[in-house]
Amino acid sequence: MLIDFFYALRDAKVPVTIKEFLTLLEAMQRQVILPSLDEFYYLARLTLVKDEAHFDKFDRAFGAYFKGVNAVFDEKAEIPLDWLLKRFERELTPEQKAALEKLGYDKLQQRLEELLKEQKGRHEGGNKWIGTGGTSPFGNGGTNPEGIRIGGQGRNRTAVKVWEQRSYRDYDDERELGTRNIKVALRRLRRFARTGAAEELALDDTIRATASNAGYLDIRMQPERKNRIKVVMLLDVGGSMDDHIERVEELFSAAKNEFKNMEFYYFHNCVYDYLWKNNRRRHSERFPTWDVLRKYPADTRILFVGDATMSPYEVLAPGGSVEYNNEEAGAAWLARFTSAFPKFAWLNPEPEHLWEYRQSIAVIRQIMNHRMFPITLEGLERAMRLLSK
Repeated sequence: MLIDFFYALRDAKVPVTIKEFLTLLEAMQRQVILPSLDEFYYLARLTLVKDEAHFDKFDRAFGAYFKGVNAVFDEKAEIPLDWLLKRFERELTPEQKAALEKLGYDKLQQRLEELLKEQKGRHEGGNKWIGTGGTSPFGNGGTNPEGIRIGGQGRNRTAVKVWEQRSYRDYDDERELGTRNIKVALRRLRRFARTGAAEELALDDTIRATASNAGYLDIRMQPERKNRIKVVMLLDVGGSMDDHIERVEELFSAAKNEFKNMEFYYFHNCVYDYLWKNNRRRHSERFPTWDVLRKYPADTRILFVGDATMSPYEVLAPGGSVEYNNEEAGAAWLARFTSAFPKFAWLNPEPEHLWEYRQSIAVIRQIMNHRMFPITLEGLERAMRLLSK
């Protein structure tokens, strides 16, 4: 039964070998631990992981492989509370959902302020108060075409504002690609020039100079030939982008390899007045968007990467961000980027046939002058061809 666990670790990029796996099996055979999942976890980590840098990958693979094992075999295990709470979530028919009213962004904010003053306790399953389940536009776990999610996990992706401390994960720029297709497509965006110090042998010039020098060696050097294209990648992270992590990591990893003059920043849903480079420190280490706009020359290629799936308020309205009260609409910041950098494109991991069903995608495509491309081989080639002109 542990052979699949071994392959799960390999798939998670934990560098475990056959010898270490046999050591684990031998320890199990000699019963060096009690029959406990916790004991097995520590034994497996001790025998299979050589470097603590891989602990996080091991934990994720272990959790995914053995998820729910305790609950299945422990007769005294209690039913998780979140399972019970899910039981109270209301399932509505399409007709009932269509009958729910959209209040609009300003009315939502005003009504929430009123409820915060009136409500005194917890509420579940209603259509008015801040609570869980039900059809109220405030709270979480319920159904409403347009609301403000407070805590909990997103389910229907209809919230226009989110009140919670959210954390995101950096995209892995060392991810090994299963295919070279993305790299091949990105190579269309190349323009080579010899810059810097003369530190590379110029073979043809050396041969000519030596021949002209009656056979005496005359070594000639030249600057290294480098791709002089400058790229700034702006990456949407968190929320609905969690569905596209694998594809975006492949793109990010390929771009880091192909473009030596590349920098990147993160944003959430839409670009506003600040960006960040490290998701764990995004609240303490921020880069004002104005500084980013002024930092790079006009010939820099700007690549937005995101699914553009959000409430239209997040693009068009001041204060529309789901996380804070932004003074200017996201559309204003996107327009500044397209004005400052004529070479730009938006890469969308969402399947292209779904774009017509997302109102926010239509809005951003218009701002981008329809320079939105799917993250497919054909889409990347079109985008790179456009940016290389």
